[in-house]
Formats: sequence, structure tokens, C-alpha cells
Amino acid sequence: MVGDGHRPAGTPLRAAQDKAGVPPGVWRGQGLAAVGLTVGDVVSERQAELLLGEGRHPDADRIERERLQAGDDPAKARRATVLGRPIEHNRSEKTEKAKERTPWLGMDLTFRPPPTAHIAWALMDDQHRLVLESCQDTAVDKTLKWLGESVAQIRWGSGGKHRAPVKDGLIVAVFRHYESRAAESKPLLHDHAVVSIRARRPDGAGSWGNVSVDSLLAHIVAADTLYLLYFMEEVSARLGWAWEPREVTPGRRPVMEIAGIDQRLIGWQSTRRQQIEEALFVLTAEYVEEHGHEPGERAAYGLACRAAYRTRPPKRKEPQSLSELRQRWRKSAVAAFGADVVDWLAQRARAAAAAVWARVWPVVDIALAAVDTVAVVYVMRGAFKRHHLLAEARRYLSYVLRGRPHQPGLDERIVQMVVDDFTRPVGRGLMMTADLRALYPRDTDDQAVLRPLTRNRMLPLYARARRAAGALSARVQAVRRSERLGSRTRPHTVAVPGASRSGPRLTRTDRKAGRDQEQQETDVAALEQTRSTIEAVALMAVSLQDGVRERDVAHRLRQRPASSHTPPPGVQPAPGRTPSGGLA
Repeated sequence: MVGDGHRPAGTPLRAAQDKAGVPPGVWRGQGLAAVGLTVGDVVSERQAELLLGEGRHPDADRIERERLQAGDDPAKARRATVLGRPIEHNRSEKTEKAKERTPWLGMDLTFRPPPTAHIAWALMDDQHRLVLESCQDTAVDKTLKWLGESVAQIRWGSGGKHRAPVKDGLIVAVFRHYESRAAESKPLLHDHAVVSIRARRPDGAGSWGNVSVDSLLAHIVAADTLYLLYFMEEVSARLGWAWEPREVTPGRRPVMEIAGIDQRLIGWQSTRRQQIEEALFVLTAEYVEEHGHEPGERAAYGLACRAAYRTRPPKRKEPQSLSELRQRWRKSAVAAFGADVVDWLAQRARAAAAAVWARVWPVVDIALAAVDTVAVVYVMRGAFKRHHLLAEARRYLSYVLRGRPHQPGLDERIVQMVVDDFTRPVGRGLMMTADLRALYPRDTDDQAVLRPLTRNRMLPLYARARRAAGALSARVQAVRRSERLGSRTRPHTVAVPGASRSGPRLTRTDRKAGRDQEQQETDVAALEQTRSTIEAVALMAVSLQDGVRERDVAHRLRQRPASSHTPPPGVQPAPGRTPSGGLA
């Protein structure tokens, strides 16, 4: 709550925050009205202790005092301030599950913009700094609103079997930090959003319960991609900058960065990443020696977390204000790369944005977005859920739009098209996998089209996913070209309507029975068509033979006229063709 510095014992929270140069925490979320708070109120130390530490009302002291004055006993007065189940139940020795003895009352979500945004925020003037901070606030607010309205669920009953959307929304305390944990302080603008697990149930009685943490954790990546999409749009709208992808690791997902920012400054700012990569190289070598193969996506993520934890330095004991930090960062950047690189950051960003908008057309094709999304998610995961598609669809929008605003609900439309046209349920209907028969009707073997594209195990997984996405996009374009050509009127052609996939999905047994029935119907139709064709050919042959006979009879009955040319006496006709056409 006080940045990356320690708060001395006995020092109030607000005083320590002022000394550290970080702003005080503020309350956000749509559920604040239920506890008497408003958006933007400063988070006091006592409020955070009551709500996030004890699961009680932020104004529990006043409520308890009023109850005692009304004649309630201390236990009843305290119980009136508890939101949901008291944490004393978790600390009881009779609790069976060990994990319930430690109450979990808050969940920390970190919102961090891309590295080039940190650089622009730290090295540009105060006007650009304030604009970027405002963009950060807007992106965080919109993402928290989406989490509260579309993701957060209240659970109750045995094992949390009953679930429903929260009644009022989430209660969140947001704390802003300015620097990283690097040994030499580097800029790192980020917000810690501490989400309260307590929320009101939609039962009309005003009772409180716990938010389903597993649903929030499942949508973390989707929330992160949505936050980045909103942040890019805010920066482009207010500053006129554009974004472009940057490949951090060959074969892995690119990172969207502000166009025109010198890439050398990213290395200057990301000193912690360099330390993590050095430790990760050692851990990866140990993994290969132990298992005999390169780590997969999940194993690589686990190794990266271990490397980050091993190289994590302790927090600085001497906090500095933001103005002091900015002066220090500027001197360091100027000493490393020169004043021209630092002073012309904004101008280069605007010039690069003009070049990006000149060559990039920010238009989203929903069909191409759908096949790109399903190809990448299928190759990366095999079986997946809706939130995996949602995260990838938002990545696609950020890459295509480059900071231009997207239509509200466009990501959901892309995902819905993927679910309707390019997926089928697997695993008792809990997950999905790709079903590309809409593009490849003759693909009798399941996903045989993608196997040759993803068979090269030497390529990274994401590189194989991009190859599959490119192949499906080319297939969509080919189908569209064939449809455009097929729409022209041609003689002796009949338009055959395509099969609709809007009906309910069939199981594997139903699909097999349907294929058998379709094969039988096709065989009968083929026999009928063959018999009709043979009869038509026979009739045509009879007609031709009758015509030949009639012409032959007419030719024989025709009388040839005598020749009127007679040579004079004593003159022999010249050799050559006679008037009758023969040879003399």
C-alpha cells in the first residue's frame, strides 16, 4: 500500500504514502453503495483492515458502537458488522479443512501497461504523464466493470453448488505504484486492484456471501487482454499514437508497443527481465537434462515464475517521491542514449503513428477473426473453453485495430461465431474443440487438414498456430472467391443451397447414423439419376437413327439433271474437274 518501500512501525498509512511519493488508494467498483462508500473515496487504513482483513463492514466501528448504545450485547453487536460468515469460524480448531483456517478475503489483480508506456510516462513531460495516468484509470475502471457484470458470481450452498451474478457489483481498493523491484530503480507504472471477496447475494434479503474465486481466476487472461485493448484505445484517442507488435521471444506471442519509441529504451527499462531470463536459461537446461525434452507452455510458465521468484530483490528501504524518481530516470536515460533520444520521444511517436495508419487499414472481418481465433486456440490448447476464445479474440482485435476503437460487443460476436460454426463439444460438453467441416466438407478424418501444418515439432507452438491460422484464412478467401464466381448466371446450372448449422449439435452416434442415412439416400438418388440418364440417351439414339434413314431415302430418290456443257466437235476436253465435279 506504500509502494516498494517499507512503512516504519507506528507511521500512519497516509503519511507513509506521502513520503513514498505514491498516491493513496481509492475505492472503485459498482458495489460500493452497499457499504456506504463512493467511487474515488480514499482508502483509510482502518477501512482496509476491516473489509480486507476481517471481512467486516468498512464502517464497522460506528455500527458496533450504535448497537451497543441500543442495548445489544458485544457479541451480537460485533456480528451485525460481519459481512457473510465470520472469520472466527475458519480459525476454529474444529474446522476440518486446513485451507479454511486461513481466510481468503481479498484478491490482488495487477494492471500493468506495456513497457513503452512506462518509458513515455517516465521520460516525457508532465502533460503526457497525466494523460497516460488518466488512460490507465479509464482502462482499469472498464475492466473492473466487465469483471463485475460478466464474470463475478456469488456462490452458496454445499460446495458452492448454487451460483448467480452478484447483486451490486465488486468492491475494489486500487493502489498505484511507480517503480519496479530492480536493484537500480526503473519506471513501472502499475495498479494493484485488491478485490474484496465479500459481495451481496441476489436473494432480496441483503445477505452477504463470497465471490466465486475460481471464475475470476479462469478469466484472468481474458481480463488482461481486455485491459490492454482499452488502454491502447485510450492512448490512441488522446495522444494520437499507434501501436505495433514487437517480438520479444522468437516464436512466441508478440507484445503490442507504442510505435516510434526507441527499442533500446525497453532494454534500459526492463532490467528485471534480463535477470529473469538469465535464471530461466539455467532452469530450462536443468529441465531438459531431467526430462529429455524442451518444456511445454505450462512447464515454461512455471519455470518463468520460479526464475522471477529466485531473482526477486528486496524492497528499497529509502522511498523517493515521484519527482525525484523522474529526475533520476531521465538522467539515467540521457547518459545511456543521449538527450536527442529522450527529448524527441513524443515527436517520433506521432510520426510513427502517421506511418502506421498509412499502411494499416483497421477493419475487422468477423469471419477471418473467427478462423484465426479458433486456429490459434486449437493448436495451443487442443480442448478449450469460451474464455480462452475470448482472450484470443481480444488479442486479434488489438493487433488488427492498432489502437482504433472497437465496436462494443465485437469480441463476443467473434467468439459466438467460433462456437456456432467452428467448434464441437468434447469431454461431456464441458469443453470444446475445433470442427472445421464448414470449411472442409470432405475432411473425413477429424482435423486432418491442420495436421500437416502443425506436424513440425521443431517450430514453437505459437509459430505452428500462426501457420494454421494463415491456412484457414486462405481457405475462407478461396471459398469467398468461389462463391463470387458461382453467383454468375451460367446455362444448364442449378443453384444448390448449403446446409445450415444453426440447429442443435449432434452427438458422435447421431452424426454417424446421419452419415449412414445420408449415404443411403445418396445411393438411391444416384440410381434414379443414372436410370433417367440412360433412358434419355436411348431415346436420343433412336431419334438420330430415324433421321439418318430419312435423309438416306431422300438422297436416293433425288434425280440428277443432265449437263448442259457439250464440247465442240473435234475438241478434246481439257483435263481437270468436269462440271459434274469428277475428274476427267
